[in-house]
Amino acid sequence: MSKAVYIATIEPNSGKSIVVLGLMRMLLGKVAKVGYFRPIIDDPRLGEIDNHIQTVTTYFELDVNFKNVYAYTRSEVLQKYNQGKSADIINGIIEKYKSLEEKFDFILVEGTDFSDEGNIIEFDINVVIAKNLGIPSILVASGIQKTKEEITANLKLAYDTFNSKDVEVIAVIANKVNKEQLSELKIKLVEDLGSSVEKIVIPQIDALINPTIREICDLLDGRVLFGKEFLNNQAGSFGVGAMQLRNYLTHLKENSLVITPGDRADIILGALQAHISDNYPKISGIILTGGIMPEQPILKLIEGVSLAVPIISVLQGTFSITNKIGAIKSRIYADNLHKIETSISTFEHYANADRLIDPLITFRSDSITPSMFQYNLLKRALLHKKHIVLPEGSDERILRATQRLVASDVVDITLIGDAKKIKSKATQLDLQLDFKKVNIVLPIHSPHYEDYVQTFYELRKHKNVNMDMARDMMADVSYFGTMMIYKGHADGMVSGAVHTTQHTIRPALQFIKTKPEVKVVSSIFFMCLEDRVSVFGDCAINPNPNAEELAEIAISSAKSAKAFGIDPKIAMLSYSSGTSGKGEDVETVRKATAIVKETHPELKIEGPIQYDAAVDLKIGKSKLPYSEVAGKASVLIFPDLNTGNNTYKAVQRETGALAIGPMLQGLNKPVNDLSRGCTVDDVYNTVIITAIQAQGL
Repeated sequence: MSKAVYIATIEPNSGKSIVVLGLMRMLLGKVAKVGYFRPIIDDPRLGEIDNHIQTVTTYFELDVNFKNVYAYTRSEVLQKYNQGKSADIINGIIEKYKSLEEKFDFILVEGTDFSDEGNIIEFDINVVIAKNLGIPSILVASGIQKTKEEITANLKLAYDTFNSKDVEVIAVIANKVNKEQLSELKIKLVEDLGSSVEKIVIPQIDALINPTIREICDLLDGRVLFGKEFLNNQAGSFGVGAMQLRNYLTHLKENSLVITPGDRADIILGALQAHISDNYPKISGIILTGGIMPEQPILKLIEGVSLAVPIISVLQGTFSITNKIGAIKSRIYADNLHKIETSISTFEHYANADRLIDPLITFRSDSITPSMFQYNLLKRALLHKKHIVLPEGSDERILRATQRLVASDVVDITLIGDAKKIKSKATQLDLQLDFKKVNIVLPIHSPHYEDYVQTFYELRKHKNVNMDMARDMMADVSYFGTMMIYKGHADGMVSGAVHTTQHTIRPALQFIKTKPEVKVVSSIFFMCLEDRVSVFGDCAINPNPNAEELAEIAISSAKSAKAFGIDPKIAMLSYSSGTSGKGEDVETVRKATAIVKETHPELKIEGPIQYDAAVDLKIGKSKLPYSEVAGKASVLIFPDLNTGNNTYKAVQRETGALAIGPMLQGLNKPVNDLSRGCTVDDVYNTVIITAIQAQGL
């Protein structure tokens, strides 16, 4: 069996990147060490890295050197062909590939781009490379402006050609297909290609087709005058501003790119005003043609206004520039996370990972790597899509995470806050956030507000809560969000980016309450270290647990670890290992360990044990030679909050580990607390684990 797969396109602009990004995510979810290789790349500009390589290696944080990831540039290949040295090309590609093969468990090989549409040898080159590397292929074709018969015929011809050269084709992919053709095309592909090859049909996605202003600016050699930070805006359409302003405004479309001569101050200012008006569509940017700069007073006026619109000056005339923009084919850049995540989620939605990837993989790793863990989290959350409420709707980190979550289509989101302010903030941050897919609610304006007030009053009147107090409480975002969960209008809540832990979880303790068998609400972090994922608990909730509470924290943490695919081996941490230590603190840990062993004899547990003995196999065996846990602990239980909180932060900062959490354990429905120093990644990951909890784990 092979340790690699070759992605080959059969024509220009097939959207091969969506396949590469989606497959890489799938592979990293199943294989510990995945490499990436491009036999031939386009000639990069001076000082630049090939865009495909930069995007894949940066986003997936692959440990590779740029020079080792490709064999030749396009011009080097043409030069060798002209010199009659075609054999040298293949030998060089094999040498580079084999050096990577020694370092990785699996390699994703991306074929050429068909950048030169007149290059008739490019298709043959991909066949020859795949054959000489001895790896199976996936063929990608574009469905733009093609009938189902044309798409099928193109893929069938390519499939037969690869097979005739003894290159196994494991899948054919029709990309950018008209949505109305999807079902009929699938049937046609089965009829013409049979059942021996996987067939995937992906529709055209506007968010991936539309070019960014950065792409347009690069192609036109434009100079950015304003809004450099908003170059990832996508141009949904474009139009020339040549008529009078009153007429031009009626032609504006959502995310339109305005093209106008640099001396048309009326069009420039009118378009900018329309952008901030509720009565007109948003624009994506402005291109000023002819090399003409607006007059100084106009520039000063624009400079003093905060607008999420890039303005670019180009030398050529309006007609020439318009034609060039119309011919642009969109690309995916490393810093455009929205396009990357939309590509990945789209591919995963239409491709079956098990049927596509599993036949290629000859082994399974015993350990779970951070990439595997995060992939499995996403896959689990997608099984049963849940609705998560985020009470801090106008916080920048919450909005950025929401954009990623919507692009991944992994959960339904409700943001609590003022809709106008939230949308305005998203515009200022240059977020490509589709608010048609996001619910926004302001508590006192919600149609459920009065019902929530009455429900809270009934639940808490025994605590001397009156109706006025209930109204005040339900106007609070944390109480309102928690009540959404209680009433079944949401499945989980994530908060704490702005509010304190107490403010976040108090409502949950008051009326969500704990599960019947649970006495202690506790927390864990999933610590994604370089080569493994460990569970740390409790690092956020309980200051000084007694032995019974510590035992319950250990049991809950073990259950959580198992639910998330981690084999629980519990280390009850202390300042001594085994029987050597004395004192009240170590006795509490020793007693807690005994309680777990008595009540849950099926669990593997060791305690008291020091941190180094718990995670380092050599030290563990020297201190506790007969332990099933020492040196292999996956669940580490700290004796108190002071130790746990400081340790997780020290490990996170000093090792660069990703800390996912805290995830609260023991509540009837999931409510999770963020740190006020949380990052966008923290919010994103915490929402996903909350969605998984809501599935009933």
